[in-house]
Parts: sequence; structure tokens; C-alpha cells
Amino acid sequence: MARSCDITGKSTQIGGRYSNRTRATQFNPTGTVRRKANLQKRRIYVPELGKTVVALVSMKGLKTIKKNGAYATLKKAKAI
Repeated sequence: MARSCDITGKSTQIGGRYSNRTRATQFNPTGTVRRKANLQKRRIYVPELGKTVVALVSMKGLKTIKKNGAYATLKKAKAI
């Protein structure tokens, strides 16, 4: 299974590169690229449970935890 965020569900995306030579020619020599999510392994303390949870989260997921609280966010994402 691909690495994905425990909270937001973000994982890798496949996109295309675009070269500046394409503007001059009608040939696009570039291929596809795999863009990876900014995933970090974090230890998050949940005061309601009184324990620490290890989660693989993206930076957007960490901002969500900071905004809504660790317990509510992890419970909604079914990470605990």
C-alpha cells in the first residue's frame, strides 16, 4: 500500500513535466513525474487518552490537528 497521510489521506500524485522547449517545438520530450506528499512521522500526545500516538501525517494534517485538537482529529480519521 502506498504511503498516505493518516488524517487527510494524501498520497502520491502523478503529473506531467512541461519543458520550455515545448513552446518552440511541437515535441514534448518530458515524461511523467511522481509527486510525493510531505509526510512526516510524528508522535502526537493525546491528553484525553493520556498516551502518545505515532502517526504518519502531512503538514496539512498537522495544521488540522493544531486547529481542531488531537483527539477530535484522530478520532474523525479513525487513527485511534
